[in-house]
Amino acid sequence: MVKHSIRLSSAEIGGLWATFIQESMAICLVKYFLHHNQDEEIKPLLEKALKKSEGHIQQIAAIFSKEHIPLPVPFTDEDINYAAPPLFYDMFGLTFVYMMNRLDMINSGFLTANVAREDVLNFYVSAVNEASLLFKDSTVLLLSKGLYDRPPMIPYPKQVEYIEKLSYLSGMIKKRPLNAIEIAEIFFNIERNYFSILLCSALLQVVKDKEIKEFIKEGKEISEKQIRVFQEILEKEQLLGNTSTNMEITDSTLLPFSNKLIVTLFHALNGIDISLLGHALSVSMRTDLGANYQKFISEIMIYAGKGFNLMVDRGWMQQPPMAPNRKELENMK
Repeated sequence: MVKHSIRLSSAEIGGLWATFIQESMAICLVKYFLHHNQDEEIKPLLEKALKKSEGHIQQIAAIFSKEHIPLPVPFTDEDINYAAPPLFYDMFGLTFVYMMNRLDMINSGFLTANVAREDVLNFYVSAVNEASLLFKDSTVLLLSKGLYDRPPMIPYPKQVEYIEKLSYLSGMIKKRPLNAIEIAEIFFNIERNYFSILLCSALLQVVKDKEIKEFIKEGKEISEKQIRVFQEILEKEQLLGNTSTNMEITDSTLLPFSNKLIVTLFHALNGIDISLLGHALSVSMRTDLGANYQKFISEIMIYAGKGFNLMVDRGWMQQPPMAPNRKELENMK
């Protein structure tokens, strides 16, 4: 059988490049949680999460080395202050594993659909599987500790029904009840923003840089606004809404992470949030929901732009691999 030498596509280069940076950031965060963890049930999950991210870094490095592509500059132990007291209680480490692997399943699944070369495809198929297993384990542990908040329950349908009127789309004046898909999207949006508020609240205690502190404060306000809007919708439907997460933050005021790591984390989370709000918009058929999702997508895009400018101004934004400028090449003498 003839083996062909197949170059990486732009999608494969870009996906691996972004994954490498994100995994190096995840390693730092998980190492920090492990350093302070006292819960013997949570520790194995953190160790699995660390092993997963370290393995991904090694696999991407091997692929890039084979193709003679330079690796992005990773985050390292220099971005962690191990001497700082714990900023979070142990439960936040568990919440972190749950939330990051939930998002990783979605992001890696998207990237899997964009790649074709066998080694890269195998990498992402495996990544989705690893994230799914960690998500499952963290969900089971959250349930056992009584910390998992299930989406609202609705009665089982008794028969198949068809939409008969265009008024089904209406949401501005006379609203129909939410359907199961819309409820799920609202619920998990609120859950994601509770996690964001916890993260922002903790970092506001320790960040001293005024510009970054204002950036984090604005992010917290956006999350609070989303929770208010969507919680009100659920409550009007008598679906009760989400239960607020317990505050899992200590009273430490010493910065445990580099400012670069913090802003880069927000940059990554903003990108994922825009994608998930876009998905929610695409599957929600009530017009009031669509209007809210569009409004928040625009708001987060503006906010993400501020983070991007902050990173560029500080020299923290690495440029993704670029296509050549053919017109410039044509004009070179």
